[in-house]
Amino acid sequence: MVDKSPSAYGWLVFGLGNPGIEYGLTRHNIGRMVIEYLATSGFTQKNILSTHKSKCDVGQVNIGNQKVVIAQSHSYMNLSGQNAKALADFYKVNAANLIVIHDEIDLPFNSMRIKVGGSDNGHNGLKSMTQHFGPEYYRVRLGVGRPPAPQDPADFVLRKFTSAEQKQLPDFIIRATSAIETLIEKGLERVQQDFND
Repeated sequence: MVDKSPSAYGWLVFGLGNPGIEYGLTRHNIGRMVIEYLATSGFTQKNILSTHKSKCDVGQVNIGNQKVVIAQSHSYMNLSGQNAKALADFYKVNAANLIVIHDEIDLPFNSMRIKVGGSDNGHNGLKSMTQHFGPEYYRVRLGVGRPPAPQDPADFVLRKFTSAEQKQLPDFIIRATSAIETLIEKGLERVQQDFND
């Protein structure tokens, strides 16, 4: 059950992706996969996400001594910032305590980088988030690799991970979750030391 007291929350962790079963195992949805993992305590419990008036699926987890809102949007990638902002306003979480998880084609599959700020690099989800929050929020960039030429990157990220990649995906998601926990508990410098590839 989500505590509705707005002042109770220190952080918002938001996973980018597209809603719908057809997008479930696509590269563009790796941010949502991390949220699903957090929402089920490592797939061992019932999913704690519930629908919120911001048009997001929302849950609460405890990381260290912090209450953290985790969420994913009901809207497609390019509209996710609007829903995320409505949720952040409701829980009184500002951009300085927003963590956005997203796919990154400029990193090899199974690698990650955590940073704060930067450009959207053509990523429609980040573009939408930046429109509503400004650029200064944390990004957990999860590598999905670049497509082989001449495949269009936009088409590539909407395709499912290969069977070989799917075998590595659970460990990748677990590492991403650990990175988020480290960022919240120990800060940016420590998480970059421990997790940036």
